[in-house]
Amino acid sequence: MKKGIHPDSYRFVVFKDMSNGETFLSRSSAATKETISWEDGNEYPLIKLEISSTSHPFYTGQNVLVDTAGRIDKFKKRYAKK
Repeated sequence: MKKGIHPDSYRFVVFKDMSNGETFLSRSSAATKETISWEDGNEYPLIKLEISSTSHPFYTGQNVLVDTAGRIDKFKKRYAKK
């Protein structure tokens, strides 16, 4: 591996999934100004996520309803037999 390309400032960080409120502790070098009190009583930096493995449809097995009516109508209009 190349030297000097990986950050040296890894620290413990709490990640919070904003869609379902799930939190987990991991290591990261990402910068943040927010902090949160964790289960062990310590303060850790907080990184907010829009989606994580606890809410992503691939990992949960649940399908998310996506509005594709406009795309289907556009396809039918474009390839309709004249």
